[in-house]
Amino acid sequence: MDMDALSVIRTKRDQGRLSDEQIDWVIDAYTRGVVADEQMSALAMAILLNGMDRAEIARWTAAMIASGERMDFSLLPRPTADKHSTGGVGDKITLPLAPLVAACGAAVPQLSGRGLGHTGGTLDKLESIPGWRAQLSNDEMMRVLRGVGAVVCAAGEGLAPADKKLYALRDVTGTVEAIPLIASSIMSKKIAEGTGALVLDVKVGSGAFMKNLDDARELARTMVGLGTDHGVKTVALLTGMSTPLGLTAGNALEVREAVEVLAGGGPADVVELMLALAREMLDAAGLTDTDPAKALAGGSAMDVWRRMIAAQGGDPDAPLPVAREQHTVTASASGVLRELDAYAVGVAAWRLGAGRARKEDSVQPGAGVELHTRPGEMVAKGQPLLTLHTDTPERFAYALQALESGITIAPRDMVSVYEAHPIVLDRIA
Repeated sequence: MDMDALSVIRTKRDQGRLSDEQIDWVIDAYTRGVVADEQMSALAMAILLNGMDRAEIARWTAAMIASGERMDFSLLPRPTADKHSTGGVGDKITLPLAPLVAACGAAVPQLSGRGLGHTGGTLDKLESIPGWRAQLSNDEMMRVLRGVGAVVCAAGEGLAPADKKLYALRDVTGTVEAIPLIASSIMSKKIAEGTGALVLDVKVGSGAFMKNLDDARELARTMVGLGTDHGVKTVALLTGMSTPLGLTAGNALEVREAVEVLAGGGPADVVELMLALAREMLDAAGLTDTDPAKALAGGSAMDVWRRMIAAQGGDPDAPLPVAREQHTVTASASGVLRELDAYAVGVAAWRLGAGRARKEDSVQPGAGVELHTRPGEMVAKGQPLLTLHTDTPERFAYALQALESGITIAPRDMVSVYEAHPIVLDRIA
């Protein structure tokens, strides 16, 4: 059948259903450069506005997978399990989670990404460790998995190249939020990766792409369906992202906090979510006889962390970078901290240099925001709430602008009506 980009765009623009042939052609043609960026931008916007049904999303995902290679972990002596987060503020969970699950007997092939905008990237965080490298060949990745049990690295160029090209386009055309495109982007990479079990951490709230539970449930159900249809045991947890996770948002700051968790400390919310995701990963991998809390308390997860970092060239004992300048934000009044908005904190960290506006930008390893108190706690006027970290102090004013509407302090008599929100909001399987 003869195909052209304009007819595909018109079909979706006019609320039609794309055929399998149209989807296969447009993904292949865009990957090869036959379909221009402006044409794919128009199609992405039409998908954002008019949606896709499950069969369309499944075929779109399959076409993205078919654009590149697929990895095979079937020869590993352990069952594989992976986790993917849709992105949030202070979300350093992958760092302690991967070695924890490996310490419990699974192989964890964690292909991760970089931060963009207000959400942080796992690879940026780990690159603050001296010597650590994100780029591994497939053979290197397999050696680390065999020897250590966990690897966190960048996806290879050959893995779902259509997604890599389309994601960059969506980011600059206002179509990142399209649920069919989010789902196919995430799942094409994860299915091509070859993991046997996948747990999705779908963030909900001001600091997440999904602002409300209904949208988050739709995304979670779509991704779980895609994984299941491709033979991957897939489960999703919906987790809160209206307040930053833990007490840090940045790169080296979050690594330091992750190491604290592996050492048996760290913020309670980080530990709670890490253990919830670990139990889901182990259950999906068929490893139901191991308790991740015991592996954490016994120190075996820390042992795997150190070996994992060293296997990728990093020095687990090296001092982490520290920003040259700090600025303390204090409470403007006495009372109860009612709100510390995740999006505001994420934007502030980004403006301080922890994130990037474009993929080509560099990041400051020591930049970010450190939290000294959490919503629901009493504060006194002048008490430190946050510390801002950056190498370039001219960024402070710009970061403080982002925080202006993100901090709310209520009178002391309101503390009795403050309600803490649970971390895990729902489970989709």
